[in-house]
Amino acid sequence: MTDIAQEELEEQILKWAKDYAQKNGWTLNPDDKQLQTVIRGLARNTIRFGEQYCPCRLRSGDAGEDKKIVCPCIYHRDEVENEGQCHCRLYFQKTDA
Repeated sequence: MTDIAQEELEEQILKWAKDYAQKNGWTLNPDDKQLQTVIRGLARNTIRFGEQYCPCRLRSGDAGEDKKIVCPCIYHRDEVENEGQCHCRLYFQKTDA
């Protein structure tokens, strides 16, 4: 896949992530460098493995188990609620600032 195709995929994933965050009353990582790293990882995993696996979690190779870590992973809601952010630092609770 070309760099242009990856950039387009990154743009699509970023739009999707923004929409998903807004729908859930969250925000995306305010640190643009960290945000872009996660988005780039999601795009890379989509290209390499055909699924939008969380870049911060290791795939096991078992398709059933690995479904749990397709972004948004099964852990993200509890993490945002309990820790203020998901493990990948993609989604954050909104703060009153």
